[in-house]
Amino acid sequence: QVYLVESGGGLVQAGGSLRLSCAASGNIYNIYVTHWYRQTPGKQRELVATITNGGTTNYQDSVKGRFTISRDSAKNTVYLQMNSLKPDDTAVYFCKASTPYNDYWGQGTQVTVSS
Repeated sequence: QVYLVESGGGLVQAGGSLRLSCAASGNIYNIYVTHWYRQTPGKQRELVATITNGGTTNYQDSVKGRFTISRDSAKNTVYLQMNSLKPDDTAVYFCKASTPYNDYWGQGTQVTVSS
């Protein structure tokens, strides 16, 4: 079992920045990739960014150049640095950790960007 706890969400004005954290605990040694997703009411959850254990990253086109995903292995934490935030970035942000056996989700953290 892997447990994920997100933090760092909040209310920010357009153009501002936030850093989200996803702290993992439990049987973390099988995690090979971690993702950040986001979801707004009435819409499907969408993939925002991905980082592998090897450090390879990928981003949704709409956040390229603004968001940066990173990991601190010593702290078992994955971060999402979000800069130049837009009102369209408003959503609940979730992290997901994948092992060869299961996917695990955190509870989500709300990000609200005011115009």
